[in-house]
Amino acid sequence: MRRVVVAVVAVLVGLPALAVAALLVWDGGIDTDPRRELLPGVRLDLRTAQTRLGPVEYDLAGSGGPVVLSVHAGAGGADQGRLFADWLRPAGYRVLSPSRPGYLGTPLDNGRTPDAQADLLAALLDELGIDRVGVFAASAGGPVAYAFAARHPDRVWGLVAVAATSRPKPPGAPSNPVRAVFMSSVGQKLVRLTAELSLSTVLTGTLAETSTFTDEQQAARAEHVLGTPPVREFFAAMLDTTFPYADRQAGTANDAELARVPPPLDRVTAPTLVVHGTRDGDVPFADGEHAAAAIPGAEHLWLPDDDHLGFWLGPGSASAQSAVRAFLDRHRP
Repeated sequence: MRRVVVAVVAVLVGLPALAVAALLVWDGGIDTDPRRELLPGVRLDLRTAQTRLGPVEYDLAGSGGPVVLSVHAGAGGADQGRLFADWLRPAGYRVLSPSRPGYLGTPLDNGRTPDAQADLLAALLDELGIDRVGVFAASAGGPVAYAFAARHPDRVWGLVAVAATSRPKPPGAPSNPVRAVFMSSVGQKLVRLTAELSLSTVLTGTLAETSTFTDEQQAARAEHVLGTPPVREFFAAMLDTTFPYADRQAGTANDAELARVPPPLDRVTAPTLVVHGTRDGDVPFADGEHAAAAIPGAEHLWLPDDDHLGFWLGPGSASAQSAVRAFLDRHRP
């Protein structure tokens, strides 16, 4: 009996260890081709520009029209920036999506502060021969977008900030244990494996993290996402733009430092539209209110009872995107 107990304990202890070891070795099954297809009709073409401030990886999509610079969110990269802003391409815009420092092919040393990243974006525009851009920023890309608009006002003809961070996060703020697990190579591979088996499980966890929905609202949103094929495909593609995490980890960690720097909102002079869901559980709605109040002349679009990802995944996403297109159309050169 003693030998049986020892054997059972060994199995119970050994299986998790074997699982972790296997996850460390597994590549996550993610396609990392720089010219991969994110969604039907949305194909990347990642390149690297050698700017005066260092190399920057980027994607530039579209055949004509004004350029919109997509400043991606945390745990993202040029692929996420393209995915989040590609809905602008059919409206006659080109979408420029760089990987911010510490993400994918852009070294972290190229810009560890919002100001340095803003200057790097200006250097990228110089290298590509682009004079002025509209700016579309999401979530953790907000501080960099605001810094870019403040430091290079002559380069920005319009700014849209969706669910963007605008208030400094105090040092030592408590971290979310769910996010801490997700933001690790093993944790993300577990998410990837779970998504392959049950996308609904990952969606439920995501909504718990990104919203302040009631149980009923969360269930309704999950039903909408899973029951609407284009939205379901977008959610799955969005998850893919966080893998492999090892190539995004340095930038994600650095974003925590960027979030502690107050953005120069009062120095933003470009026409600005602030978009934010009132049920955002990731970047509080108060960040949207703060930015709209602090940026001179800013307009706002509040998304009632919507969460951090509602601009892309919510039932009202088409209407919200249409309103943003109308704003950009009014200000495009």
